[in-house]
Amino acid sequence: MTIVLDTNCLLQIIPRFARHRRLFDRIKEGRIEVAVTTEILAEYEEQLTSFYSSALADAILQIFDLLDNVRYVRVYYRWGLISEDPDDNKFSDCAVAAAADYVVTYDRHFRALSKEQFPPLACVTLEELYEILQSENPTV
Repeated sequence: MTIVLDTNCLLQIIPRFARHRRLFDRIKEGRIEVAVTTEILAEYEEQLTSFYSSALADAILQIFDLLDNVRYVRVYYRWGLISEDPDDNKFSDCAVAAAADYVVTYDRHFRALSKEQFPPLACVTLEELYEILQSENPTV
């Protein structure tokens, strides 16, 4: 399974005692593939530094750099699917380029993607992703 992880969700899965930490652990274990672009990684770094610290931001980016299941994607076409917040298009463009199964987000701007028939993109929350993972493999 390949996902694109919106920054708002990344911030929620990192703390050791976070409700959704098990998803970050699954990523580190190589059980979930994460598609990223340079643009997404730059936003991750900025928000992790702002929300936590530059040391944690560096550590997370190093982890992502070392993991085989973090796939760097080059976006060749900008779809412009999210007009309410064009900055969010980096996630939808990455998802299309990576043929990702899901964009994981809580951002309401991504609701615009459900209206698009092409390219098809499915958006889920962290809770929904965990339910999907459990239905595919109950030992998750």
